[in-house]
Amino acid sequence: NIRYVGGMLTLYAFTGDELFKEKAVHIVDKLLPAFNTPTGIPYALVNMQTGSSKNFGWASGGSSILSEFGTLHMEFSYLSDITGDPIYREKVDKIRNFLAKLERPAKLYPNYLHPKTGKWGQQHTSVGALGDSFYEYLLKEWLRSGKRDTQAKEMFDEAAKDIEEKLVKVSPHGLTYIAEMKYNRLEHKMDHLACFAGGMYGLAAQEEKDSNSDRWMKIAEGITHTCHESYDRSDTKLGPEAFRFTDAMEAKAMKQNEKYYILRPETFESYFIMWRLTKDEKYRNWGWEAVQALENSCKVDGGYTGVRDVYQVGGMKDDVQQSFFLAESLKYLYLLFSDDSLISLDQWVFNTEAHPLPIRGVNHFYRPSMQTES
Repeated sequence: NIRYVGGMLTLYAFTGDELFKEKAVHIVDKLLPAFNTPTGIPYALVNMQTGSSKNFGWASGGSSILSEFGTLHMEFSYLSDITGDPIYREKVDKIRNFLAKLERPAKLYPNYLHPKTGKWGQQHTSVGALGDSFYEYLLKEWLRSGKRDTQAKEMFDEAAKDIEEKLVKVSPHGLTYIAEMKYNRLEHKMDHLACFAGGMYGLAAQEEKDSNSDRWMKIAEGITHTCHESYDRSDTKLGPEAFRFTDAMEAKAMKQNEKYYILRPETFESYFIMWRLTKDEKYRNWGWEAVQALENSCKVDGGYTGVRDVYQVGGMKDDVQQSFFLAESLKYLYLLFSDDSLISLDQWVFNTEAHPLPIRGVNHFYRPSMQTES
C-alpha cells in the first residue's frame, strides 16, 4: 500500500494520467479480500491471485500489526475521492471506528490486535517497529483531508498525549527519547524507526496551534536532537538500528544486532520537517553531515549499501540498497536543501514512504471525481 499504491496516487496527482489511478484501483481491489474478517481488521498477507489471506505466524498468535492496518487510511480515502467509489474509505473507516471503541491497556495502543476476536495481543507498545506509522497517519489523514477528519485529530491528540505522558523520557544528560512499554514495564530503547516522531510532533505543534503546541515543539526538537546524537556518537556518523539509555551510556547501541544501518530515512525526515518549520540552520548542517557519511561509508560501485556496524569505519557492508533509500532517504535530504515551494507542506502531505499526496481543498492537483465534488 504505502509503496505501490502511494506511488501511483502521487503520480496521478502530479500528472492527471488515468493510467496511474487505474493501477492504484487494480492493486487495492486485489487487497480487499484481506479485510474480510469479523472485525474488519485486515490480515497482513493476501494472495493476489486467489484472494486467500492470513497473518504472520510469529505475530502474537496470528495477530494483525498496528503499523500495518493503521497505515492505510491516507491512500484508501484519497482513492475514494478520486474514483467516487466509497468502498475504500469504508474499509479504513471500519478499522478506525473499531479501534476508537476498544479499551487500551495503560492508555496505550499495543502493537498486536487479533482480527477474529478483536482482542489485543502481546502488551507491547512501540513508536518504533510495529507501531510507528499508525500514529503518523492519524495526524496526516487529518491534514490530508483538509482538516475535515476530526476523528483522526481527536485520536491523534489522545495518543500523542498518552505517549508524552507514558513513554517520552529525558536521560540524565538531557536527551529526549521515546521508550517502549512491555507488559507495563519500560524498556529504555529507541528504534531508528521512531526518529520520524520528531517531525510528527513538530508538524502537530505547527498545525494544531493549541495548548499542546509549545510542549510538542520542545519534544520535536528534543527527539530530533537525540536522533542526531545517535549518528554523531558513532564512528561512521551513521545511526544504529536501535539505541539505548542506561546509567553508563546514552544514545548508543549495545547489542550487535542493533548496530547496523540499512540506509534508513526517519532521522532525515525529521531534519527536513523541522527545517521547514523552524528554519534553524542546524538541521541543514546535520543533513549535510549525513550526506557525507553516506558517501564515505555506504557508496559502492553499484549504488549504496547498508553497513553492519556503525561503530566500525571501513567495516562489513550488507550489499543491499533498500527501496526506501531512493523513495525516502535521498528525497528528504534533497528537499532539506530545496526551496519551501518544492512540495510545499501547505499543499502536500507525505505518506510514510515519502510519496506526497495533495491536501483536499487547497491543492489544485487533488483531482476529485465528479461524485466527490458533488
